[in-house]
Amino acid sequence: MTPLTLPSPAKLNLFLHITGQRSDGYHNLQSVFQLVDLCDYLTFDISFKTLIINGMDNISSEDNLIIKAARLLQKHTGYQGGCKIELQKNIPIGGGMGGGSSNAATTLLALNHLWQTGLTLDELATLGIQLGADVPIFILGKNAWAEGVGEQLTAVNLAKIDYIVLKPACFISTKQLFSQEALTRNTPETTFAAYQQNPMHFGNNFEAIAKDLYPEVAQALAYLNQFGQARLTGTGACVFLPVQPGQDITAILQNAPCNSYFCHGLQHSPVHAQLGLV
Repeated sequence: MTPLTLPSPAKLNLFLHITGQRSDGYHNLQSVFQLVDLCDYLTFDISFKTLIINGMDNISSEDNLIIKAARLLQKHTGYQGGCKIELQKNIPIGGGMGGGSSNAATTLLALNHLWQTGLTLDELATLGIQLGADVPIFILGKNAWAEGVGEQLTAVNLAKIDYIVLKPACFISTKQLFSQEALTRNTPETTFAAYQQNPMHFGNNFEAIAKDLYPEVAQALAYLNQFGQARLTGTGACVFLPVQPGQDITAILQNAPCNSYFCHGLQHSPVHAQLGLV
């Protein structure tokens, strides 16, 4: 069989509120997930009898969500075959754009298709939550209103917007952010309708702390705030700005203090389009 190459899109959290802490130690949140066209690419070749992963030399097997996803699908379905998976990495690592979770989701979707294991999207999402809270959004393949730990998803329609994304030259420890006493953990619950009425009034509970702890994040936000209202995505380190008509996008990107990206907002995941799941 000819190898199959699929995209693995990134996401932005258009806002992120922590609404409470659960008895199991996890936090409830509310957010809007926006898929964007900044993508990694994974190539799958099922002519191999074992699992082989290339392109992740800097990540240990314990942290490799691609191989974890493949092994999880094997274990769940009893499939005995293998696959060689090549990763072309474009999404910033440790940026809060969901690259690792997206890679895991694309792997589950691709191997379910290639191995003909026959799981539904809901079944794959249930598997995916074992790998990470952001995996189900990429299995759903649509923009979504998120609640719970991020796994309770309701597909939503979002305006077609482009984004400028900056990746500060730092790696943010999510554990460190959650450990800060100043972190707001009791933001009142809201609704998607309320968000639609005043989206700029909805922020990210991690942003102020990330700015205080990481000067690179503060610098990137200050730069983008010259051109509009910038936000942190996830727990960072990436920050983003919705593009306004008439802005000189090229100049903003070229003069940025760190790595910069221009992204189109998506309505559907390109993985689902390629696999005929839309």
